[in-house]
Amino acid sequence: MAKFTKEMIIGDVVKEHPELIDTFVENGMHCIGCPSAQMEAISDACMIHGLDADKLLIALNKTQE
Repeated sequence: MAKFTKEMIIGDVVKEHPELIDTFVENGMHCIGCPSAQMEAISDACMIHGLDADKLLIALNKTQE
């Protein structure tokens, strides 16, 4: 299975993997439904919200193991 990367668009990830919504929220990304998330890369959203993108990606990728 492909790994999630910082460059991936949040809206695309959530559309293809709605089961990851809880993982985003549990890691501080509460705005996944906002219009910006539909075209914003994971890294950009993390930077804007002061989150650690690497930590979020570890959590997202762990769900796919």
